[in-house]
Formats: sequence, structure tokens, C-alpha cells
Amino acid sequence: MASKIEIQKRCEYCNEIFTAKTTVTKYCSHKCNQRGYKAKKRDEKIQIAKTDVIKKEAESIDMIKAKEFLTAKEAAILLGFSVRTVYRLIDNGKLKSVNLAERLTRIKKSELNKLID
Repeated sequence: MASKIEIQKRCEYCNEIFTAKTTVTKYCSHKCNQRGYKAKKRDEKIQIAKTDVIKKEAESIDMIKAKEFLTAKEAAILLGFSVRTVYRLIDNGKLKSVNLAERLTRIKKSELNKLID
């Protein structure tokens, strides 16, 4: 049994009005269907990548909280400052740190707590 339904619909990809012969048609052409599918898959990949980044950041913050001695970068992440601000606090004497070698500045977590209080 052939259907002679003709419905005016709007294409989900290009937003042009077209005549659909079925009630479930979403796109005006095969090309729009392909492009819509690719856009949907691209958005899914981006969403997965964003959730992976959020998970990794949460894991790194948990690892930082477990450490007793932190690098300047880790202290900056924990405090929400830039790394340059942490070094500026060290240079001004507001934050005590130990420089073990040329590039091994370590900050005790209790010093960060004193700075906040």
C-alpha cells in the first residue's frame, strides 16, 4: 500500500523547507543526511574528549592533594593561581619554599595552608 502523504518539513542540517513523503524524514537530500550524520558523530567525539579531560583533571587534583611537597605548578593548580603568581609569592617572602636544585622548587602543603589562613 503506497502512501501519498506529502508533508512540508524543515531540513535539520540546512534548514530549508522540503516536501517529505514519510513522517520520519529529517533531511531534504542524501547529501544533507551525510553531512548531518558526520556533524553528529563529530559532536559525539568532542563530547567524549571533553569528559576525558575533566576526568584527568579531577584525578590530577586528587593526586596533588595526596602529596606533602608540591611543585610551583601543582601549588598553582591547587590554589587556582598562575604559576607566575606562586613564584612572585615566593620571591616576596609570603610563601616559604625550598629550592633543591636549579629547577626543583618545592613547597610544603602546610605553607600553602598558612598562606590561605
